[in-house]
Amino acid sequence: MPLLDAVPFLTTAHQGPLQEIESHLLDRQTAIETWLRQAFLDTPAPFYCSVDLRNAGFKLAPVDTNLFPAGFNNLNPAFTPLCIHALQTAMEHLCPKARGLLLLPERHTRNLYYLENLATLRDLAEQAGFEVRVGSLIEERSEPMTIDLPSGRKLTLLPLERKGRRIEAGGFSPCAVVLNNDLSAGVPAILKDLEQTLIPPLELGWWRRKKSTHFRHYDAVAREFASMADIDPWLINPLFDDCGEIDFMKREGEDCLADRVDGLLARIKAKYAEYGIDREPFVVIKADSGTYGMGVMMARSAEEVRNLNRKDRTRMAASKEGLSISRVIVQEGVYTFETIAGAVAEPVVYMIDRFVVGGFYRVHTQRGDDENLNAPGAHFMPLAFADACTTPDCHLAPDAPPNRFYAYGVIARLALLAAAREQAEVGQEKTA
Repeated sequence: MPLLDAVPFLTTAHQGPLQEIESHLLDRQTAIETWLRQAFLDTPAPFYCSVDLRNAGFKLAPVDTNLFPAGFNNLNPAFTPLCIHALQTAMEHLCPKARGLLLLPERHTRNLYYLENLATLRDLAEQAGFEVRVGSLIEERSEPMTIDLPSGRKLTLLPLERKGRRIEAGGFSPCAVVLNNDLSAGVPAILKDLEQTLIPPLELGWWRRKKSTHFRHYDAVAREFASMADIDPWLINPLFDDCGEIDFMKREGEDCLADRVDGLLARIKAKYAEYGIDREPFVVIKADSGTYGMGVMMARSAEEVRNLNRKDRTRMAASKEGLSISRVIVQEGVYTFETIAGAVAEPVVYMIDRFVVGGFYRVHTQRGDDENLNAPGAHFMPLAFADACTTPDCHLAPDAPPNRFYAYGVIARLALLAAAREQAEVGQEKTA
């Protein structure tokens, strides 16, 4: 079966407006690529990144940006050469003399899909010319652990040993350490004050990073890009707001959150009226730090926030690894009008350095077009991106797969640029 045949057909309720956005980007492809190239020369991209997009037909926007992405096993193997080239380019920028890499994963070892992601990252790095070992941040582990994976591959996790300002794994002392652990629980002592290059920097972990900071940078990027591309920035930018400390269990900060929800809904309603969109606006309330789709709820009125039952408040009070949620971001809800076999879907775009290296669809058969799809029960369509996101065909219809994916790649790279500015800001703070 040709790869193009594996691309799922997308059902979009607002075909016209979406084609207008895509056509607009296609018409300005040369200017867009020039703009992005200069932007990444000015502010180098992070090592790797994944971006969750939502396609509402009338709007195409990022809703989450992960700087420690898992899911490389879900990418189309046809783009392995692009991944290898991007890895080589990234390491030339970050640690030009590196010959060996130590890959440090999340602590959990029972999620075989996540471990397949690690094996894929390891294989890509080896094919890029690096000697690779996979370590373990589980402190009580003292012996190597080899895991048989569903793909037939094996993955060996090695215990870490600290020697001065370096860490080793099984006697392997690498030039650089690549983190695939988002550090939600904080920075392990063994990683502090190392002389080895840490990629990404520790300060970009969720122990410190805030989604509200990222989307402030994205708001600026979207406005600059929209000015260049002559579009309304709202079409590619989810409105958002945040407030101070909140305690869902004690119901502290509830009024502030309700006011923010009310104000944001009013702004969304005004844009819907401007564009004649006959849908009910909603917002997404989620933890300001963290991932895995935890600590997320939808709201269509301020009263929904004030009337949370105990079960909902408990669910919103803790995130990954049981960490308490004390700050949230209120983000414009973006519908997804894409479906695969009748199930709602959202595209996820993967990048290494400044290059789009593939993507897939997150699909959920039990969720609606206005719900969070990053939840238990989701599955992935790894062959969705059968054509590169950076090679559109302007002779095809705007919503033809290569052109639709080009639009995805543009918006994802805007989110990547916002993350690059986050990274630069962190670097400036460290040297101040």
